[in-house]
Amino acid sequence: MAKVLVVDDAKFMRMTLTNILQKGNHEVVGEAENGLEAVDLCHSLQPDLITMDITMPEMNGIEALKKIKESSSDVNIVMCSAMGQQKMVVEAIEHGAKDFIVKPFDETRVLDAIERVLS
Repeated sequence: MAKVLVVDDAKFMRMTLTNILQKGNHEVVGEAENGLEAVDLCHSLQPDLITMDITMPEMNGIEALKKIKESSSDVNIVMCSAMGQQKMVVEAIEHGAKDFIVKPFDETRVLDAIERVLS
């Protein structure tokens, strides 16, 4: 079981991901609605894995990814993107993201990506 931090500016998306992760026997230890919150919560919660939306207010997912990787290089980050954000996904992977999942979320795909990253 992995401790997961779910980061997305849309509450509905956080709820959807939380439900999928719990079905997959993962523990959602926290939620953040922007990159700044994600960076703070990463330090206090010490998750095994973070699902990170790309487009968010205050600090986007790419900036948050870079900040988190500076101080917690071993945390696994899976980016969440809408279709058409391929450039940003590539940039995220170059900066240390382990995988990405596409919205709208498909339960099987999400859990497969999480398993891949954690194994």
